[in-house]
Amino acid sequence: MVDGKVSESFQALMNPGFRISGFIESYTGITNQMLVDAPSCESVMRDFADFIGDDNLVAHNASFDQRFLDAEFENISQSYSGEFVCSMLMARRIYQQAPNHQLGTLIEYKNIPSTGEFHRALYDSEMTAKLWVKMLDDIRNDFQVRDLTFKLVKRVTKTAKKSIPSFFEQWNLRNS
Repeated sequence: MVDGKVSESFQALMNPGFRISGFIESYTGITNQMLVDAPSCESVMRDFADFIGDDNLVAHNASFDQRFLDAEFENISQSYSGEFVCSMLMARRIYQQAPNHQLGTLIEYKNIPSTGEFHRALYDSEMTAKLWVKMLDDIRNDFQVRDLTFKLVKRVTKTAKKSIPSFFEQWNLRNS
């Protein structure tokens, strides 16, 4: 994303070298037949490493994605120096009244148009990007924050929910 807009995307199926379970097939819609001619995990992960470079990443339930990425990068002797921030942790602080903080629920809660199926990487990342932009806009509007940096957002995700209004009030006082 650049200036709140998706500037590039990456999508690739990868052949894990073994059959995936029926559960994964039904959960993701990805079938074993779709993976037969797909490139290896190593090849796809090298391409993905080149794609993300050292950019910071936003993910919904980022701890899961970060563990997965770290494990896959270790398999190919690759490292990653960017940072992760979690849109789910952010949503828990900004949208405390939401019914829950699952990606699909938040998309519906904030009336963000959606037309695909969740649990596919590209679609989930597109929806996370839309939710992320909405959260940043809501923070700017609801808390009158002008300069929303990645560093500030990371601090918000580590702030107690009940302290969010005072956190932004203090931030605005220090930065006005």
